[in-house]
Amino acid sequence: MLSQSISIVLPEIVLAAYAMAALMFSVFTGKDRNANAVLLLTSAVLAVIALWIATRDQGPTAAFGGMFIDDAFARFAKVTLLLGSAIMLLLSRDYLRRVNILKFEFPVLIALANVGMMMMVSAGDLMALYMGLELQSLSLYVVAAFRRDSLRSTEAGLKYFVLGALSSGLLLYGASLVYGYTGTTLFAGIEAVIALEGVSLGLLFGLVFVTTGLAFKISAAPFHMWTPDVYEGSPTPVTAFFATAPKVAAAGLFARVLVDGFGGAVADWQQILTFLAILSMFIGSIAAIGQTNIKRLMAYSSIGHMGFALVGLAAGTVEGVAALLLYMAIYVVMNVGTFAFILNMERDGRPITDINALGLYSRVAPARALALAILMFSLAGIPPLAGFFAKYYVFLAAVEAGLVPLAVLGVIASVIGAFYYLRIVLLLYFGEEVDPLTGRMPVMHGLALGVAAVVMLIGALPLVNLFGVEALAVEAAASLFR
Repeated sequence: MLSQSISIVLPEIVLAAYAMAALMFSVFTGKDRNANAVLLLTSAVLAVIALWIATRDQGPTAAFGGMFIDDAFARFAKVTLLLGSAIMLLLSRDYLRRVNILKFEFPVLIALANVGMMMMVSAGDLMALYMGLELQSLSLYVVAAFRRDSLRSTEAGLKYFVLGALSSGLLLYGASLVYGYTGTTLFAGIEAVIALEGVSLGLLFGLVFVTTGLAFKISAAPFHMWTPDVYEGSPTPVTAFFATAPKVAAAGLFARVLVDGFGGAVADWQQILTFLAILSMFIGSIAAIGQTNIKRLMAYSSIGHMGFALVGLAAGTVEGVAALLLYMAIYVVMNVGTFAFILNMERDGRPITDINALGLYSRVAPARALALAILMFSLAGIPPLAGFFAKYYVFLAAVEAGLVPLAVLGVIASVIGAFYYLRIVLLLYFGEEVDPLTGRMPVMHGLALGVAAVVMLIGALPLVNLFGVEALAVEAAASLFR
């Protein structure tokens, strides 16, 4: 039994062992002398493990008495977050080197965060959930403050730590209530108690606190207050990482807890998610209108997009979870391309974050401006780009689940949010002429920007059919409800 459990969690064990080995190797061989090699190797290891997980041909299995679950849902989320992390690590290398913070600790912390995220999406127990969540969170607190000579970076790390500790406390309190009223921490056991006895008032309070703690992690309003400051203050590669893999892990964990643990209480948590989704969509869409700092703008963008993703989860159906997974996969690709551009916004060697610096950038670099414009259109949900179909599927799932008002409000929020994306396109092609950005775009960054734009452009074509990701998302969602 133990050997079978270990074989199931082998990818996580391998990644954790690699992280510790890389840490020890770097410490004993001259610290940052090998930082570049460790970063490249870590990116390769993450990609190889993603490929390994994608090609594992096994049905749903559980390890350690149901505390760890390996199914198609977990594998889909893991492949998405591992590939997103691997690409972001590669994109961060030039920036970290330019600002002289290419330290070996950075890729090691990203690897450990990925171990936590993999644990999160496979958790079958409240204690396993918390272990994965905290391993991820502790790593992210450190990388947020990674630029130690920057007051903003230090402030970002501190704010993230304080508010993250608050959210963890709320989550633990909710977990203790759930345990007190069900007598178990296993999701399967909680679901069995709900099926037998229904949802008591105490258990409902526990569900609310657990949901609140998880809402902090995906920066859903009204628990989003840390996001803009942390996005702005963190080094740009860290902001790029925050906007991709951790969002997938948190959304996957949200779905895992609610469907696996509280699948018999859909009517109760559907109301909570509807509230969170509406607030997130409108706060993210409206608050971003006044932003001129592109990192803060992307922070509010992430809040709004998490609201759209929650619309799918609020449906409480297989179609809704499939739409959530598809949305997160497309969201990661859009952010990879967008941050590949943001990482190279420089003038005379100084990082630039003011969006007004993009004035008439299409004359300076037409290809880059076109690629960024395509990504902005996709983030706004303009048809026929892939970003439109991401929103279409979550709204369709909500309508089919009888949540028509939620879908209508989502469309309204999407129209409002389109303003600040289209404003960037307007600046690129019709803005006031300013001193041009002079940042050199490395080949890797140009490739990421171009590929992301092309994927958004052709992904929805009938022959391409979203590259088969939609079918994989449906299969993954079905395994969660099995």
